[in-house]
Amino acid sequence: MQDTDEWFRSLYIKCDFKLVLSSGMSFIVPLLKEVEPHVSSLISCFSAITSEIFSSTAFRQLSQMFFAIFFFHSSEYLLAAFFHGKNSVTLESLLISKNYVLAMVGSLIEYLVEVYFFPEMKEHWVTSNTGLALVVVGEIMRKLAIITAGRSFTHLIKRYHEEDHILVTNGVYKYIRHPSYCGFLIWSVGTQIMLCNPLCTLGFAVVVWRFFQLRIKYEEFFLRQSFGSDYVEYARQTFSGIPFVK
Repeated sequence: MQDTDEWFRSLYIKCDFKLVLSSGMSFIVPLLKEVEPHVSSLISCFSAITSEIFSSTAFRQLSQMFFAIFFFHSSEYLLAAFFHGKNSVTLESLLISKNYVLAMVGSLIEYLVEVYFFPEMKEHWVTSNTGLALVVVGEIMRKLAIITAGRSFTHLIKRYHEEDHILVTNGVYKYIRHPSYCGFLIWSVGTQIMLCNPLCTLGFAVVVWRFFQLRIKYEEFFLRQSFGSDYVEYARQTFSGIPFVK
């Protein structure tokens, strides 16, 4: 009798499980049929974007962009370590801030959207190569500024005069007071022209220009305090390096 009860109990559980499974499938199957077209569309969209990214045009432009970013920041860190010693250099010498990362991510998003919807926009090779040339020019100018200034160059504004801080007026500084800022402006805008990103080209130009306009005004206040009339005379004879900033 006990075996019979266990058999009926087992049969009941199996029937109940089948009922639950049947109810679940009756809900899931229509749902899958409804979702399937959307999943197929997403897969098709992803495949199209992937094919655009790995096209010869996009691959070349993105490769140039990533290499430009890597070289710029790694060389900044290495030069800072060379002139100021490894122990005096922090990760801040890589010049990577939250706003900078957001700007670069924004430029990448613009590129991916445009290369998918308007791939012909990225085929303007004269424009793209002009941007690449600006990246190279900006990089050279900034690194010349750092090497020429040596220990007098720092990534942070010096508010107090130090013994190794001298007024550098030779080399590229003979004509431009802030060649490193000029170089960065050219470099940053050049990266967006290289990608044929119209929105970020304008955005980078405005934001970077505004940043250096305020920074130069702030920095030169302390430079006049440190070097007095020598700096006033030097500033009178040279270009700031940023258009429309005296």
